[in-house]
Amino acid sequence: MTKPLGVILAGGLATRMGGGDKGLLSIGGQSLLSRVIDRLSPQVAGLALNANGDAARFADLGLPVVADSIEGFAGPLAGVLAGLDWAAEQGAEAIVTAAADTPFFPTDLAARLMAASEGQSHPLVLATTPRTGEELKSGGRSKVNRHPTFGLWPVALRDDLRAALKDGLRKVVLWTDAHGGREALFEADPFDPFFNVNTPEDLARAERLLV
Repeated sequence: MTKPLGVILAGGLATRMGGGDKGLLSIGGQSLLSRVIDRLSPQVAGLALNANGDAARFADLGLPVVADSIEGFAGPLAGVLAGLDWAAEQGAEAIVTAAADTPFFPTDLAARLMAASEGQSHPLVLATTPRTGEELKSGGRSKVNRHPTFGLWPVALRDDLRAALKDGLRKVVLWTDAHGGREALFEADPFDPFFNVNTPEDLARAERLLV
């Protein structure tokens, strides 16, 4: 498979941050979003931003901005669909997604997602990390945490995804499991690289992790 395109998902409501664009918050003098761009762009053949509202607020990034086509803030899958529609226009086979508020995700994310998709008719892989001992004690049979905003997605299934969203589907793993989705396991030492900034406390922790 050729190198995929990349899509940064920034379409959330950021309610725990009081609203607004979490990706525009700064750590170490640089916005979370610009850190994600710097991390993802070397891994992909081209990059777009999924965001809703006035695209002009991102004009300085120099990226195409694609909005959700499904109304009502349908969650990350709506952003994935917007990215797949954009990628289809570019003639691409697949996209890799990353969240705009997750500044420490692996620098080999795309390569390892693609490796895990080998042999699939449609490349569909989610990133995972091992669950901690405390998480395992709290219940549930899965030994991994799936990170649904970090994945490899096939353009060929975009119309299937569109239909599922219009039917009310919102849970990412229900759709990926239904289509034989795989998982790529990433280490979480010394911390989970998919740690994302949801609260002011998370923002302070991200600042500390830069040191």
